[in-house]
Amino acid sequence: MMEMTLNEIQETMDWLASISDGEGPGTTRLLYSPSWLTAQTKLKERFEALGMRCHFDAIGNLYGTLEGSEMPEKTIATGSHVDTVVRGGKLDGQLGIFGGYLAVKKLLEVYGKPKKSIQIISMAEEEGSRFPYVFWGSKNIFGLAKKEDVAAIKDADGIGFVEAMQKAGFDFSEAHQERTDIEAFIELHIEQGNFLEEEQFTVGVVNSIVGQKRYNITLKGEANHAGTTLMRYRKDTVECMARIITQSIDKAKAAGDPLVLTFGKVVPSPNTVNVVPGETLFTMDCRHTDAAFLQEFTLGLENDMRKIAERYGISIEIDNWMNEKPVLMDAKVVETIENVCRSKNLNYKLMHSGAGHDSQIFAPRVPTGMIFVPSIKGISHNPAEDTKVEDLREGIRALAYTLHEFAY
Repeated sequence: MMEMTLNEIQETMDWLASISDGEGPGTTRLLYSPSWLTAQTKLKERFEALGMRCHFDAIGNLYGTLEGSEMPEKTIATGSHVDTVVRGGKLDGQLGIFGGYLAVKKLLEVYGKPKKSIQIISMAEEEGSRFPYVFWGSKNIFGLAKKEDVAAIKDADGIGFVEAMQKAGFDFSEAHQERTDIEAFIELHIEQGNFLEEEQFTVGVVNSIVGQKRYNITLKGEANHAGTTLMRYRKDTVECMARIITQSIDKAKAAGDPLVLTFGKVVPSPNTVNVVPGETLFTMDCRHTDAAFLQEFTLGLENDMRKIAERYGISIEIDNWMNEKPVLMDAKVVETIENVCRSKNLNYKLMHSGAGHDSQIFAPRVPTGMIFVPSIKGISHNPAEDTKVEDLREGIRALAYTLHEFAY
């Protein structure tokens, strides 16, 4: 039996979360910051203490490898991203790293060395919190990131991406070596939603990550006096937007799960109490696990918007600036995780992920699966982000036994 103490999980979680920059609650560990470098260095020390062979790649991804006794050239990988949002929680990304570490530690204690190599990857970045670029870590693993994408970008303090990277001791890779050794990648992560908690499951076995379409929508009407312009003469962009949002959300609710639709940002102009708003920018985020359904549904909403705007004599610009397709997890990996959960009597549920993760970069390239644990009240990207330690233990057990199935 692979039993680990709650104290060990709590202490390891608190240790990693404590490596943070800045004052105040939560963990702030942005790409190439001092705390980021400290975390990667200290993780390397912990991995090496288990007998893992460690190295950084050119851009700062950390790899800890427990070499296989029979087939060392074949790798079963796990891990997640080490960066956080500003004043984030202690689990997003971090759980996949310290959970992987505790799983490997327990596997070594109980079963000794694996037949195939097990590798923990502490990825440099996923969040896009410091620079306007996401999945820098996982994209570099597969040669997907381009120098020109980050060469000119800066953080909020005007520090350039390349400058920060070089100051931390890293630089662009001149040559990318294709990873053909990874037979499976399993990412342990908090759900960042409330489904598992509400439905009273302790483990989620993820079979897909939703596709996402994001929009900036601009309405242009006519700004005018709020007191002297009669209602029938107005070209009010906020009213038009309100009609669009109400109709769209009604359609989303009628479509049902797993579709979600969010209007998250509204910028009316001139944005003052006594002027009819002549221009309004608002955003729309729509997600679904089925690419064809997502496309059909959003095209329908776009047509509805144009009709409503035309009815109000208002011009509309629709900018679909993000269009990420859904990503399926590997059927064999999902089946293996499910079998582990059943055989170990773990209280699990097959589900999809409504948020993006490093696994969506891995999945099209190597067999990939994800394990979720509940998030208390669904809270994430917040100092209040938390999971019961008992649930963390169940997730780490699921990961450990899954690694055992693949590597031993």
